[in-house]
Amino acid sequence: MKVSEYHKKGLNNFVETIPSGYKLVGEAKEGIHKVSCFIKEKDGKIEDAKFNSSKRCKKLMAIADLVCEKLKGQPVDKIIINDEEILESFKEEKEKEKMQNRLNIVKKAVGV
Repeated sequence: MKVSEYHKKGLNNFVETIPSGYKLVGEAKEGIHKVSCFIKEKDGKIEDAKFNSSKRCKKLMAIADLVCEKLKGQPVDKIIINDEEILESFKEEKEKEKMQNRLNIVKKAVGV
């Protein structure tokens, strides 16, 4: 899928401010790109995940949204993000290095 197609489906996990009942997991910044990740925890697992980011980079926003989806249900203390799985979702994108870079930014915000 292309990033533009992902955006058309909607970013279900983007928030302007930290939602009530969520805690900040972390933030990461690289150049003009910034992302923050928030989770709602229940019984040691991630019940829900949201993010906020600079709105300038559609790649960053799409990857952050997908990562938030993948976080749901994971143990809070053993978060795993599979690079190949995330990047495979955007295999139609030509700028592979940029996609990996944006994923690395999101992973820093999540703490992995």
